[in-house]
Amino acid sequence: MAKEIKFSLLYRDMWQSSGKYVPRVDQLKQIAPVIIDMGCFDRVETNGGAFEQVNLLFGENPNKAVREWTAPFNKAGIQTHMLERGLNALRMNPVPEDVRELMYKVKAKQGTNISRSFCGLNDHRNLEGSVRLAKKGGMISQVALSITSSPVHTVEYYMGVVDKVVEYGCDEICLKDMAGIGRPAFLGRLTKAIKDKYPHILVQYHGHSGPGFSVASMLEVARAGAEYIDVAMEPLSWGKIHPDVITIQAMLRDAGFLVKDINMDAYMEARRLTQTFIDDFLGYFIEPNNYISSSLLVGCGLPGGMMGSMMADLKGFHGAINMSLRNQGKKEVSLNELVVMLFQEVEYVWPRLGYPPLVTPFSQYVKNTALMNLMHTLKGEPRWKTIDPDTMNMILGKTGKLPGPLAPEIVQIVKDKGLEFYKGNPQDAFPNQLPHFIEEMKKEGWSRGTDDEELFEFAMHERQYRDYKSGVAKERFNKELEAAKAKAGAPIIKTRPVIEVPAFDVDKVMELHPKAMPLQAPCKGRVIWRYNVTDESTAPVIGTPVKEKEPVCYIQTFYGVEPVYAPLDGKIIQIEVKQNDQVDINQVLAFVE
Repeated sequence: MAKEIKFSLLYRDMWQSSGKYVPRVDQLKQIAPVIIDMGCFDRVETNGGAFEQVNLLFGENPNKAVREWTAPFNKAGIQTHMLERGLNALRMNPVPEDVRELMYKVKAKQGTNISRSFCGLNDHRNLEGSVRLAKKGGMISQVALSITSSPVHTVEYYMGVVDKVVEYGCDEICLKDMAGIGRPAFLGRLTKAIKDKYPHILVQYHGHSGPGFSVASMLEVARAGAEYIDVAMEPLSWGKIHPDVITIQAMLRDAGFLVKDINMDAYMEARRLTQTFIDDFLGYFIEPNNYISSSLLVGCGLPGGMMGSMMADLKGFHGAINMSLRNQGKKEVSLNELVVMLFQEVEYVWPRLGYPPLVTPFSQYVKNTALMNLMHTLKGEPRWKTIDPDTMNMILGKTGKLPGPLAPEIVQIVKDKGLEFYKGNPQDAFPNQLPHFIEEMKKEGWSRGTDDEELFEFAMHERQYRDYKSGVAKERFNKELEAAKAKAGAPIIKTRPVIEVPAFDVDKVMELHPKAMPLQAPCKGRVIWRYNVTDESTAPVIGTPVKEKEPVCYIQTFYGVEPVYAPLDGKIIQIEVKQNDQVDINQVLAFVE
């Protein structure tokens, strides 16, 4: 009998791998029923990673987002899973155990079924807490092996981690191929080793598309006994994200596996909705290179999900690097040349730092060190001059045991700084903190929320939560979005509250300005005039326009007849009219130069 392969949709990871933000809760609620109608998914990744931080950065409540996003999948019998970073939980730095314990309780109550837990160093000590606390909180425990390709990352190495986490009681294993550089045959051998030794353990494969191995890898792990495959869908599939479900379904069906049919009408609707979210605002934060696969990633092993931040860093350093080169009388470098130089420096740095799998946050640590090395060497200075505190903590072993040995030059740096290597359990270095956060919430007069979910968010993301509560986050995000839209040449939005509509006599205005050309505005009953800028008599002028900022046209608004000025950079202007804090789509006036 043919073996069935089930699909998990990585909708959260599709967004966080391609850009800086994720859809708002109102958008997630739109697409959830369409994803269900596609009929091909047994699981959906709904939250975790940076998802909840992103909601706080929006200035919106992440707990509301998780509850409303998971609810329709729970009702339809589709399992939901979240991603968490072991010792770092849902952030980039270590988390006290009592906060980690609360996380699983809260997420289970909010409707998340499976905790996908990974340690960027594959240190089983960090994963023991994840397994124990996830199951205690009522979740399925799935341990993710951070996959990479190096001399120390062998099948035997990974099976050593598997042995420990199975002993701790995990229910499933995920092969988290975050950079997509796991070689297909190797992944097949690892999957077979897991299934041969632990046939009751479910295996799920997660592989990004970046360097191009992932389709072959999916076929290999399926043949070796994996039960679940993570996939994406257009317009956020391929590139550095994930293969599309349509391709993987067709490939596996041809290979003799049982796979569910895809409701293509629902697929196209989900595709359309996702594109509307991109057009709305999310597209302004997507790095264009994330839509493109690159074999350059094979050597450096960097994950596709960090390409956006990496390119932003490089663009920021590019000018300073070229200035330094000019001052030295050397040839300047292009951005593309700088990218290749950084990849080569990562290849140099990575083994010397003990081969940490390049996944959050250790991919950032290695990239940051390589970038600073590159800056210094291009200035004629020695490598390793700048090592940030988080990277040093990794070197010292405070976040877990490195897979490989440190280079002698790194060990010497530690000695020269008078630092000591940490030998204890990483969790022990971070004492419990929940009582402190409970007391802080009392002082602020804040509710701990249903199932202590607000307490959890505060304890996990204190700074972002404070910004959310104060309104600073929403204000900052709106400014960031406005700047991103302006840079992209998008319409400038002007929003005004509704007031009483003044009397307006079209015939009288046209009598005063017979040369004006009336145009029907998008809003029914409104008139727009376009006029010849060399002959102001053609326009229904109210007052005298500033000569250097002549009006493009005039419109009837709730404020009367008003001149419309083109911005100096010539962007389109759009005005929204708000009623009861809601934008009325029928009251949108748009006009162009």
